[in-house]
Amino acid sequence: MKWTSFYLFGYIILIGGIVAALWKLGVIASIGMTWTVIGVVIVIGLGVMLAVSNSGSKENITIDRD
Repeated sequence: MKWTSFYLFGYIILIGGIVAALWKLGVIASIGMTWTVIGVVIVIGLGVMLAVSNSGSKENITIDRD
């Protein structure tokens, strides 16, 4: 769980940088704030799903039936 929070934190910083670049270029002004917020929420949701799916160790369990 420790690495999941680091992954998610880095992902949020990445999204913040992308949004800042788009704002500086004037792209967000032409799209509108509502669609920008919707897009950011979707991207953060994808980041959470990726962080959770990549966390933890995947192990196979074998059962001896003797």
